[in-house]
Amino acid sequence: MSARVLLFGASGFIGGHVRAALEADPGIGAVICPGRRDHDLIDGDLRGLVRVIGEHAPTAIVSCVGRLGGTDSELIRGNTLVAAKLLEAAGAAPPGVRLVRLGSAGEYGVVARGRAVAEEDACGPVAAYGVSHLAGTRLFRLAGESGLADTVSLRVFNPIGPGMSAETLLGRAAERIRAALATRDSEITMGPLSAYRDFVDVRDLAAVVPAVLRAPRLRYRVFNVGSGRAVGSREAVRLLAEAAGFGGDIREQGAGPQRSAAVDWIQADVRRAREELGWAPARDLTTSIKDIWAAGEAG
Repeated sequence: MSARVLLFGASGFIGGHVRAALEADPGIGAVICPGRRDHDLIDGDLRGLVRVIGEHAPTAIVSCVGRLGGTDSELIRGNTLVAAKLLEAAGAAPPGVRLVRLGSAGEYGVVARGRAVAEEDACGPVAAYGVSHLAGTRLFRLAGESGLADTVSLRVFNPIGPGMSAETLLGRAAERIRAALATRDSEITMGPLSAYRDFVDVRDLAAVVPAVLRAPRLRYRVFNVGSGRAVGSREAVRLLAEAAGFGGDIREQGAGPQRSAAVDWIQADVRRAREELGWAPARDLTTSIKDIWAAGEAG
């Protein structure tokens, strides 16, 4: 029997790529993508979510919905409470439905420089963003381990690729480089670029989701999704400027985003996803960055 996937957040950066990966998978018979008019997963009530699930009778529910920024209460509502609502509403789905949500590397907090962080390492988020995702992950994990639901959380590191928004480092850099080229400015200004990040191509991230749905039995409930390599933010922005043909100065001033400013190094240990799901990142950073710039030019 082909899988029926109910996908929330399909209009977003990550969700759009997840939708494409699911629709390309021959084992998936239907991908149903309710929009906010059908049900707003963040602000809608539990009754409405139960109605949508009951109408479509999915064999899997995937949530790419969440918040990157906002007040503490907005982050909790957008990340933690979404996870809680999905668990509460899952009873309206057919037995054995698998629930998949996207978490964040921000759940780990500060990691020792030079070390790849694994799923069972201690978590100590440094901002409300990471706290909100860690709480959602723990709710999912508790439900899965207790047998109340079949759950998976994907701890996403720094997703990049075509269509990324200016809320992210490279999306912001691309926007500023494009503006500088248009006005012939000789420099752009960014926040601090000393941190090392694990940049994972959004198309590689999207490929994890059908892999999770194909796995008949899962030993683990949490998987890191990253490239397995830490890269200096300064180097990543330089590669983007190179792809764009921008030879001006890149100035650094101000502070970075609160959700990650205190973390100067993060690198994923992706062995669990490779061994359990047969997944591995396929694209290198240079390819991803070229595609970011090309997509913006085409748009």
